Amino acid sequence: MIPLRDRNPTRRTPIITISLIVACFAAFALELSITAGGGDRALERFFERWGAVPADITAALESGNYFGRATLSMITSMFLHGGWLHILGNMLFLWIFGNNVEDRLGRIPFLIFYLVGGIAAALTQVVIDPHSTVPLVGASGAIAAALGAYIVLFPGARILSLVFLGFFYQLLEVPAVIILGFWFVLQLINGFGSFGAGTAQGGVAFFAHIGGFALGVVVGLLLRVVGAGTERRGPGLTSMG
Repeated sequence: MIPLRDRNPTRRTPIITISLIVACFAAFALELSITAGGGDRALERFFERWGAVPADITAALESGNYFGRATLSMITSMFLHGGWLHILGNMLFLWIFGNNVEDRLGRIPFLIFYLVGGIAAALTQVVIDPHSTVPLVGASGAIAAALGAYIVLFPGARILSLVFLGFFYQLLEVPAVIILGFWFVLQLINGFGSFGAGTAQGGVAFFAHIGGFALGVVVGLLLRVVGAGTERRGPGLTSMG
């Protein structure tokens, strides 16, 4: 299932969500320029410096260096992506699900939540594979936090999705709890299935997704407990998400 947009309008323009998308595309443009100027090896060096390298983060935390480049990379890595499919897929999910979470949390709280979600995601992967020297890049961990909050706050929201049935496909409106629950189950299956074959199998840090999603669920539950997640919305489609 590929989500295309949701039937869950926002009350105000999602400025933070849009800004994060713009920042990710700006960083990707920088990556393209680095590749054009120095080739793939230059881009690899860039990722090694600004991506989140679990071995470097482990060493920094063990030495008490909590605010050095290694730990800062958990933030910078959220804006880097490994290719067009990587960034387009992530930004699609961020737009569809992030705007409503921003609308519910508020702009500055959402930005803090997004960044903390990305850090939690990176730390989850570090705990699973603390000595890996493969840089983690991508916004998917932070976006997973938004997905976790969304499934708690808007479980019945209808998501227009492209559903593949063998060689055929169909456009269907699927409840958020089904499409995001299915996504999370896939992360669990792939994550635990990757043990013994590298925890970032196929270049995907599944446990970062799991950690980010879990944090988002906790935040969503807390919002519902304090009554912030119970407001009902009217029908209608957002422009693209």
